[in-house]
Amino acid sequence: MVLLRKLPGMPGWPAALGLRLPQKFLFLLFLSGLLTLCFGALFLLPDSSRFKRLFLPRRATASASSSSSSSASSSSASSTRDTDLPRSPPAAAEPRHASPAAPRRLREKLRTAARMAGPPAQTAPGSRQQVQGGERRAQPATGETPAAARQTRAPFRFDYERFRRSLRHPVRGSRPEEDPETRARRLKIKEMMKFAWDNYKQYALGKNELRPLTKNGHIGNMFGGLRGATVVDALDTLYIMELEEEFQEAKNWVEKSFDLNVNGEASLFEVNIRYVGGLLAAYYLTGEEVFKSKALELGEKLLPAFNTPTGIPRGVINLGSGMSWSWGWASAGSSILAEFGTLHLEFLHLSELSGNPVFAEKVMNIRRVLNRVEKPQGLYPNFLSPVTGNWVQHHVSIGGLGDSFYEYLIKSWLMSDKKDSEAKKMYDDALEAIEKHLVKKSAGGLTYIAEWRGGIPDHKMGHLACFSGGMIALGAEHAGEERRKHYMDLAAEITNTCHESYERSDTKLGPEAFRFDAGTEAMATRLSERYYILRPEVVESYMYMWRLTHDPKYRQWGWEVVKALEKHCRVEAGFSGIRDVYTTTPTHDNMQQSFFLAETLKYLYLLFCEDDVLSLDDWVFNTEAHPLPINHTNFKANVQ
Repeated sequence: MVLLRKLPGMPGWPAALGLRLPQKFLFLLFLSGLLTLCFGALFLLPDSSRFKRLFLPRRATASASSSSSSSASSSSASSTRDTDLPRSPPAAAEPRHASPAAPRRLREKLRTAARMAGPPAQTAPGSRQQVQGGERRAQPATGETPAAARQTRAPFRFDYERFRRSLRHPVRGSRPEEDPETRARRLKIKEMMKFAWDNYKQYALGKNELRPLTKNGHIGNMFGGLRGATVVDALDTLYIMELEEEFQEAKNWVEKSFDLNVNGEASLFEVNIRYVGGLLAAYYLTGEEVFKSKALELGEKLLPAFNTPTGIPRGVINLGSGMSWSWGWASAGSSILAEFGTLHLEFLHLSELSGNPVFAEKVMNIRRVLNRVEKPQGLYPNFLSPVTGNWVQHHVSIGGLGDSFYEYLIKSWLMSDKKDSEAKKMYDDALEAIEKHLVKKSAGGLTYIAEWRGGIPDHKMGHLACFSGGMIALGAEHAGEERRKHYMDLAAEITNTCHESYERSDTKLGPEAFRFDAGTEAMATRLSERYYILRPEVVESYMYMWRLTHDPKYRQWGWEVVKALEKHCRVEAGFSGIRDVYTTTPTHDNMQQSFFLAETLKYLYLLFCEDDVLSLDDWVFNTEAHPLPINHTNFKANVQ
């Protein structure tokens, strides 16, 4: 044992110890380790420690604090996600006819995803999604907070009065003299809307949807704790139909009862198209500030979903914590084309109203990712990794999982007053590939759009895909003369096929999906595809085809739908979907979907209105039929 002593007059103390060279080396190694340990302990001190600030600059201190906080959040998230997310698909993954309450698009996606062959691909290295036992656990969101973004923005005010003066037509039209039969039919649809709203108000106000058979409300799990989906979805329809008292009831609920301070798992897509879209439309129609403020606040709550390596948002977000993750059934934690591709219209308007470019930047980045990635045969598959930016599976559909992506391309161009040439080119290229690889003609002469699975066509068409007749007609209206006729003919043929799917059923309502195989055309061949849940896509195409051609058959076809809804879907306390369109005594599913008020009844009403009511010169409809204005000019007000 070496005895250390300090003697006066002796040379430097390491040499004075009389240690041999190996001993000196060990001693210096111990001393350096001790100093490192002491200095490292500085990082464990509280942020407020004065001693810590003596050694670390302010920026480094803040960074250390942030790192520590992030680690704690990550740990907490991992522990809570074990119980928050199910290890098996939710109930909505069951066949949709057995679970009619589930939201329409998710249920289509669940059914489609469940059919896909092969196990999910492995999550790419570096993915923030951790897959354990089939469960996806989200890591905490990172990046600038909405509050921080607000603090750096210059003062901004949207000039609503200038915007209203820029409209080329009155919102509710000029109401010229018209055919008495057309007016009577329009008033009948207005009565149906009032009936649907009054029963919702009586039995389910504040819930998301009405259960008309049991006369109670349904909340569901798609909206992250948000309530009143039917209220927000119905606002613009009530306004356009001049149901003034009912509109005031809806507005009062939004003012007094619509709470955004919720903590739950929400579909980014559904919250955007129903709530954000509905609030934006209500503001543009009325100028009521409450709708704008709610839309902007909710839009900020959606931003953390974009915090991924590519900027492609994940499909599910907790509106309270900001954590996001992908659907458990989506291969390799992928994002869905129809979800991340159906944000552009609403997010551009959020930037327009707030003066905050972050919303527009998020969706423009999605464009950049899509333009970089190679498209097989020019087609856009339905699953994209938010980590790598590559396709996960080569399944292409114009129906569920893909539909509204294509719709938003042509509508982005129209909403920009035809200045967004990038969107127009993407739409033109996509439609060319769709026509080349997916558009088919049956033996009976019906034109349809098949699905595509890795190069192999699947000869079916979903009800969701029936919007495409209207979309193609809308795009054709602005093409050259030769292409215009070609695409108008294609739009008419597809719309006719969708009409045939209604005409060939016993109820004169269309099935969820219909096929063209084994000698069957435009009819459902599977029990799980025979139901109708008050969907709007077919009457949506009727409305566009009427406005662009004025062929009276589209109004007649729409009136047949009205009569079928009255006969088979109207019950004592509202409207309900049915489980089988091929029987004249169908069983009801006990669900009045919010989109029935937002879309189905609105499109039917507009079908029997003059063209200047919500004129296509001034408005585009989001995929939930909420009207958003075409940007004719800049509406930024001067702020003193």
